Amino acid sequence: MVRLPLTPADVERGQRLGALLRRARGDRSMLETALDARVSPETLRKIESGRVATPAFSTIAAIAGVLGLSLDEVWAEISRPEDDARTGRDARDRLVS
Repeated sequence: MVRLPLTPADVERGQRLGALLRRARGDRSMLETALDARVSPETLRKIESGRVATPAFSTIAAIAGVLGLSLDEVWAEISRPEDDARTGRDARDRLVS
């Protein structure tokens, strides 16, 4: 499978996702959080730092669950309306892609 290059909007969403997870983790250790979510600490570190801008849904669902975040909260944070203004996409486009 060929992976398309990330757009600037993809990178920005990944950075917002990482920042959200860091805030939600608070004082909890990265190791504890990763182990509870059954992901590697390296994976969590890369997501939090924005180095993995498009992690797998199951990975995000597991981390969000451990941190007490709903997937609605995560989605609201990473798909704020200002993204649409810059990219020219509307909510229907996001649902299709």
